[in-house]
Amino acid sequence: MKRQILLLCAVALSLLPMLLVVTLVKRSQMPENPEMNKSQFVTLTDVVPDALLEIRYYSTYNFVGQRIDGYLRPTALLTRQAADSLRRVSNDLMKKGYRLKVYDAYRPQQAVDHFMRWAADIEDTLMRQYFYLNVPKDELFEREYIMARSGHTRGSTIDLTLFDMRTEKEVDMGGTFDWFGPESHPNYGGNPLTGEYTGAEKLSEEQFRNRMILRQAMTSHGFKALPTEWWHFTLNNEPFPDTYFNFPVE
Repeated sequence: MKRQILLLCAVALSLLPMLLVVTLVKRSQMPENPEMNKSQFVTLTDVVPDALLEIRYYSTYNFVGQRIDGYLRPTALLTRQAADSLRRVSNDLMKKGYRLKVYDAYRPQQAVDHFMRWAADIEDTLMRQYFYLNVPKDELFEREYIMARSGHTRGSTIDLTLFDMRTEKEVDMGGTFDWFGPESHPNYGGNPLTGEYTGAEKLSEEQFRNRMILRQAMTSHGFKALPTEWWHFTLNNEPFPDTYFNFPVE
């Protein structure tokens, strides 16, 4: 009996270095924090090759007026699940003569922090006439145009529009991406739930219908719309509802 116990101890001791190596390897493969783990993200155009990109926060044409922190390349990243759903959206719209044009997808927390610093600087109004002409900058926090957290940072939210392959132009949505105002609301000019055009606001029927084409395509494939932005959609069953990632877009 004593010999058997000694034998088992010897075997355990011999396996200890191997177990230690396996543990160290696993730890080395794990990120120090989940916010930096991009293993479940894909490059959007690898999954949706027909999508066009105009990544506004990589450029200076955005409401801040400079390249935003965390945008190292003019590309778009999404979770695998969101990208797969967007591919189905693209396939449907391609049959109708449209391509998707993407303004933003995954957005790192450092970019949101950049927005917060900019919004706190009341004197910086470089791009006001293009994006927030009718909203005082000191009310951007109050009206929730700028917030400390963004759904984009969870990796399954996307900002986009339609591109008409016949005219080779963006479709007229009656307003620009990132315009801060009621004109950007999906219910501006009609009822987005029924698709009924009311003409109550300064939006043409064609512009409202164009918004509805995009909305219908997105919601038919698992995305939900935002009540304040016609271009903004989030995957219903997003895989990381509580994680705000912070690795750069590259």
